[in-house]
Amino acid sequence: MADRTDPAATPTSGSFDCRRCGACCASYRVSFYWAEAEVLALPDELVEQITPWHACLAGTQSAQPRCRALHGEIGSRACCTIYPQRPSPCHEVQVGDDRCQRARRGHGLPPLAEIR
Repeated sequence: MADRTDPAATPTSGSFDCRRCGACCASYRVSFYWAEAEVLALPDELVEQITPWHACLAGTQSAQPRCRALHGEIGSRACCTIYPQRPSPCHEVQVGDDRCQRARRGHGLPPLAEIR
């Protein structure tokens, strides 16, 4: 059962809801083939061109990345404003995998094993 003190844990189901965490959204560059932004109908202000063939989500190509589509406070009240149309790299990070755990650790959040 989830620790009720972790706001990203869904109180009704006891499972972890990564859509409310946001640690990965403020840890990694989210780069993808430029045409994916068009197919997903991502707003122009959320896409930065990296090369003629690659783009990234705005805000993720900095020394301290934070996707501009992420609103709220990491670890408690975070919300991805484009979750249904997020690009492929966002699908690659899975709840509790190594990248998820590193992102959480980087933001001072407990590992998921401690909150389940």
